[in-house]
Amino acid sequence: MRASEQDGTYPRPMLCREQWTSLDGAWEFGYDDAAAGEREGWFAAGAGGDGAGAPFDRQITVPFPPESPASGIGETGRHPVVWYRRGIPHTALVPDTAAEDGAARRALIHFGAVDHRAKVWLDGTLVAEHVGGQTPFTADVTDALRPGAAEHVLVVRAEDDPAELAQARGKQDWQERPHAVWYERTTGIWQSVWAESVPARHVTDLAWTTDPIRGVTAEVELAGQPAGPLTVDVVISRGDRVLARTSAAVDGRRARIDVAIPALRNGIDREDLLWRPEQPVLLDARVTVRTADGSAAVDEVDSYVGVRSAEVGRGAFLLNGHPYFVRSVLNQGYRPRTLLANAGTEELRREVELTKAMGFNATRIHQKAEDPRFLYWADRLGLLVWGETGATYDYCGVAVESLTREWLELVRRDRSHPSIVTWVPINESWGITDITRDPAQHHFSVALANLTRALDPTRPVVSNEGWEHTDSDILGVHDYTADPELLTARYGDAAGFDALLAGPGPSGRTLSLTARQAERFAAGDAPLMVTEFGGLSLGSHEGDFAYTYTDSDTQYAALLRELFKPLLDSPLVAGYCYTQFMDTAQETNGLLFDDGRPKLPLETIREIVTGTKGEGAGA
Repeated sequence: MRASEQDGTYPRPMLCREQWTSLDGAWEFGYDDAAAGEREGWFAAGAGGDGAGAPFDRQITVPFPPESPASGIGETGRHPVVWYRRGIPHTALVPDTAAEDGAARRALIHFGAVDHRAKVWLDGTLVAEHVGGQTPFTADVTDALRPGAAEHVLVVRAEDDPAELAQARGKQDWQERPHAVWYERTTGIWQSVWAESVPARHVTDLAWTTDPIRGVTAEVELAGQPAGPLTVDVVISRGDRVLARTSAAVDGRRARIDVAIPALRNGIDREDLLWRPEQPVLLDARVTVRTADGSAAVDEVDSYVGVRSAEVGRGAFLLNGHPYFVRSVLNQGYRPRTLLANAGTEELRREVELTKAMGFNATRIHQKAEDPRFLYWADRLGLLVWGETGATYDYCGVAVESLTREWLELVRRDRSHPSIVTWVPINESWGITDITRDPAQHHFSVALANLTRALDPTRPVVSNEGWEHTDSDILGVHDYTADPELLTARYGDAAGFDALLAGPGPSGRTLSLTARQAERFAAGDAPLMVTEFGGLSLGSHEGDFAYTYTDSDTQYAALLRELFKPLLDSPLVAGYCYTQFMDTAQETNGLLFDDGRPKLPLETIREIVTGTKGEGAGA
């Protein structure tokens, strides 16, 4: 298969196999408010054990969380522990096909995301435990399969304390009801579950690093320690044209393989092969693991790469070495019927298409890690993405460990997507509210930024988005003033912004906490972007939240135009991010209503968003 041309349904688009079975759909479901299920053996129910007391008395549609209408339950009360159960045909786990090399195959069940702690049993045997509500995990269920069974029983226990502020929760409200900018909670399974049968020696992780001149580097990880040496073949192609082919001997679990692409050395060909929003070229990649002599294939997976570079310098964001004006919109990734989940690939594609139709070339997924299938459509259709995570709201050792572990897993999950061009581990000092006075919180901000760079040195990192920067590659400023003249005064010339940088920022928060950060901005090594602004609502209703309310379409359009213009005209601003893409719960400051209808004609929004700046490379 060509991974770059898939239909977007495969849940892990960067590492594809032809044969897989979706386990989404109807599951049995039950609440466990007393947290008695494990003690009473609910995991054994229907698997040959007693488990008679297991109250799987409801049906839920996975992967929609039980708080969402789409789940078929729609109950938003506090239920810290929930259980799921479903039967799986044996042939979904062990297809009636022989392994290529005669070795036993492994049966895997993948979970895209389960919020927040998960335990998984198959046929009554514990097969996986995982902590982290946004990150994927896999259960190898091979050894738990009941011999001779035509069907197997999968049981999942999910625990998500609604009041725990030390876990990464993003905008999931800890109060009884949603307030201000926080929304209903998402408990349990909220991304796809699927099964796969793989060879014993199979690829478990595949990552790509690209360079517009040198080509690509593949990082391949295999299951277990190989019994002997293997050969890994990497083929890069565009359509039917093979651009590069490399083989490397591998004698361990991990291999790093450099793949030179000769066409990139030709300046004309290189421009035609580079990925950017206006030309989202994806190159297909096939990775084949073979026996040492190359005679027999052990495993084969398909992937894709987008060759591009993302850097900062000369006071600008640089895409493929050239200044690129970033026109971004904040996307909460929170939807009326599915909450943090989504309705599937068509909805995700439509969000990317609408973002581009409104004139934006980038989006910032806010306070969550989005489904990888969204990133696939951003890769394929051409949309820059700022990768973020849900925040913690307490500062303690548990919070540091929770956020660090989950964030690094997310960077590893998404690091191959060409669309992601910036990492944002912390937003607006959430979880580090005393960063100006507490050295520990200051050190954590710096450390997390540097850990991100250690794992991925190829993208800019923002140490604390919006204000109180400690070590950011982009000086992001959040400014929700509704006064266009004030925006011009702040960003219209160097003197105006120097005054803002020296004193309290737009929100009364210091922008830079270190001399080094200020020096990097002055030298052009950390460009200025206004990374949250606007927040206009069209009309108002009781309980709504917005930064500024307007009374009519005419007033809304006029003020919107007046707020964008100073940033588009500024000689200092290297990009912006408007708040926000769509009305979300009680936040009514979207450019779209919560059903996806634009508040103004799309062509009007596009003209306002683009102005006259960036209609070349940034269009």
